[in-house]
Amino acid sequence: MSWEAFGLSIKLASTTSFILLLIALPLAYWIAYSKWRWKFLVEAVVALPIVLPPTVLGFYLLIAMGTRSFFGRIYQEVFGSNLVFSFEGLVIASVFYSLPFAVQPLSAAFLSVDKRLIQLSAVLGAAPLVTFIKVILPLSTRGILMALILSFAHTIGEFGVVLMVGGNIAGETRTISIDLYDQVQAMNDGAALETALFLLMLSFFFLSLVYFIDRKKGRTIAGPKI
Repeated sequence: MSWEAFGLSIKLASTTSFILLLIALPLAYWIAYSKWRWKFLVEAVVALPIVLPPTVLGFYLLIAMGTRSFFGRIYQEVFGSNLVFSFEGLVIASVFYSLPFAVQPLSAAFLSVDKRLIQLSAVLGAAPLVTFIKVILPLSTRGILMALILSFAHTIGEFGVVLMVGGNIAGETRTISIDLYDQVQAMNDGAALETALFLLMLSFFFLSLVYFIDRKKGRTIAGPKI
C-alpha cells in the first residue's frame, strides 16, 4: 500500500470536510427552516451527487474548471496555475461530490431541535444568529459529528470524480483509491489486496462510528427505533 497516496487522501478529506462544514451549516439551516415553497428544488440539487454517476459530475467539473471556462481562466490569471489536475481542483470537486453527506445530517439535526426552545429564545429577544449559535448548534452536536465523519469517509473513498478532475499524478492527485486502481491494472494482486482490505476496515470503522453516535441519540439513521 502506498502511504504517500494515503497521506494525500487524508489531506484531501480533512480539507474537504472543513470547507464543507463552513458551507453546510448555513445551507442546512436554510433547508431546515425555510418556508419557501420551491425549497425542494434546492434539496434536489444538493442531493444530486448521491445518484449522479461520479464520472458525469467529474466531466462537468472538468469543463467548469478548465482553461476554456471563465472560472478556470480567472484562476489561472490570479494564481498562475491550472485547477485541473491539481490538488486544489480535487478539493473543489470533492466539496461538490460530498456536499449531501454534510448537509443532510445537519438539516436533520437542526429539525430535531425542540421548536419551543427556538421560540422561547425569540421571545426573550435573541436575534436569529444568536439563537443559532447558543441554542441550535449546541443541541446539534451529534449531527455535526456525523456530517464530518460521513463527508470525510466519502471523500477518502471517491474514485470517479478524482480520476476525471485530478488524473493520476503522484504526490499531487494520486489518492489511495487511484493507487488501488493502478495496482489492479498492474496485476499486483498482493498490494491490491492489502490496500483494499485497509480501505474496507477503514470504511467499517467510520460507519460503526456513525451508527454508534446515532445509537447514543436513541435512533438509527433510517429513523426512530420501534
